[in-house]
Amino acid sequence: MSIASPFDGILEAALYAEDLDAAEAFYGGILGLEKITRVEDRHVFFRVGQTVLLIFNPARTAAGGSNPALPVPPHGAQGPGHLCLRATAPQIATWVQTLETRGIAIEADFHWPNGARSIYFRDPAHNSIEIAEPRLWFED
Repeated sequence: MSIASPFDGILEAALYAEDLDAAEAFYGGILGLEKITRVEDRHVFFRVGQTVLLIFNPARTAAGGSNPALPVPPHGAQGPGHLCLRATAPQIATWVQTLETRGIAIEADFHWPNGARSIYFRDPAHNSIEIAEPRLWFED
């Protein structure tokens, strides 16, 4: 039996938020992500480089889809999730200033043993959002 080839990357990642208006204002307004689409109180999707960030209302996705042409199975999560966005060291310094100006508390700001910098903060649904240098996981 042969094993499939490795993946090229992550196409989409999901977080869950009951208040999609707050999520849309945060990710689109504060973080400046490009909104792809929104379906009422079910989901809002954003482009992040070559990845798509899906933000679902957990109550709606746990019930499953209502469109038979799109048979997406029910899914969801309870409690805060985590997402890490990649940025250069100068971009992270600018993000610290931007977030502080917007009244968003930085929970942690440190350098990992390999020297990569990460900052952590929360979105309105209390998901843990990290911005880190790619060298956290990849060689320069």
